[in-house]
This record gives sequence, structure tokens and C-alpha cells, in this order.
Amino acid sequence: MASADALSFISSNHRAVLATYRRDGSAQLSPVVAGVDAQGRVVVSSREGAVKTLNVRRDPRVALTAFTDRFFGPWVVVWGSAEVVSLPVALPLLEAYYRAVVGEHPNWDEYRAAMVAERRVLLRITVERSGPERSG
Repeated sequence: MASADALSFISSNHRAVLATYRRDGSAQLSPVVAGVDAQGRVVVSSREGAVKTLNVRRDPRVALTAFTDRFFGPWVVVWGSAEVVSLPVALPLLEAYYRAVVGEHPNWDEYRAAMVAERRVLLRITVERSGPERSG
């Protein structure tokens, strides 16, 4: 599967599971809401102290499986390198993420305050490979 096709799928199917890697090399899996930014990177909101964020800071390799709201049906996997964007730089990026995934927020000042209070970060994944290459 071409990366452009995977990104197109993720742009309209936001439910996903993100795999990061623990210190011992085992996978740590987190259900997430994924989007795609204007530069074609997969983006996920997280918190500064979340295990997935700590794992990405130590080892940027990630995999993300996105699927439809029905769960059973089409799905894609992307593999790549993630970076953590922290506040205050993350704030406008988190707004763009929200718009891409949900739409307009009824109160952007309230949203921004919540992002700061929760110490939100944006995980940005540069896709290096995608799949599946075949089904069955």
C-alpha cells in the first residue's frame, strides 16, 4: 500500500492503536485518535508524562494501526519515526489536530486552557512504510 493511500485512510478513519517500544524492547500499545497534518505526518495528542510519550523520547520508532469505526473492515498500518512537540510550540498544532479530527471547537479558549492544564504534547509520525501489502 502506498503511504499516500494510508494517509488518506487515516485522514477519515481516526481510531487507531499506537505501538511504541519499552526500554526492554517489548511493545507498549495505546488506543489513540489519529489525524494527518498538512505536511503528511500522522499526528496524535498525548500528555507529557504518558508512557507512549516517554517511550518516543527514548526510541522514536513507532507503528500505528488505524481502522474504521466498525473495527472489522478496512485498516492500515504505518511504521515510522515519531517526534514529541511540547508546549508552547504544540498549542497551535494541537488546535490543527483537533480541527482535522473533530472540527471546530465551541470554545477555543477553553480548549487551549485544557491543553496547558493537561500538559498536552503532539506526537508527529513521519511515515516510512505502510501496509498491508496484501490481505488474507
